Amino acid sequence: MTNVLQHVLLVEDDPWLAELEADVLTQAGYEVTHAPHAPSAIAKIDEKQPDVIILDVLLTGSTAFALLHELQSYGDTKAVPIILCTNMADSLKLEDVKSYGVRRIVDKSTMQPDDLLAAIRSVLRRGIE
Repeated sequence: MTNVLQHVLLVEDDPWLAELEADVLTQAGYEVTHAPHAPSAIAKIDEKQPDVIILDVLLTGSTAFALLHELQSYGDTKAVPIILCTNMADSLKLEDVKSYGVRRIVDKSTMQPDDLLAAIRSVLRRGIE
């Protein structure tokens, strides 16, 4: 029996942080695809739909909200859970962004590697229930 890895799309424009997060996720058993900005994220989603998206809010060229609007306009991507991973966590309320598919907000300034893993496990587990 083949064990299929769950696919995480990591949308992060900081190359150092993206590499660190991707390493943590890969070591935890996830298949990780990295996109440095929103247009790249759309292209990666067109290639293979992720099980969960980790999304930085302040991206080079645009904010995450343009991408969130785009994702909500399609039936297949509308259901993909989103985790915002941002330095702006204290200024965002989950109830204000839930309609965009956001299920968790992780504060980049205080997060530990296990925080991101716990958020992913939580949103993926909720999808199964």
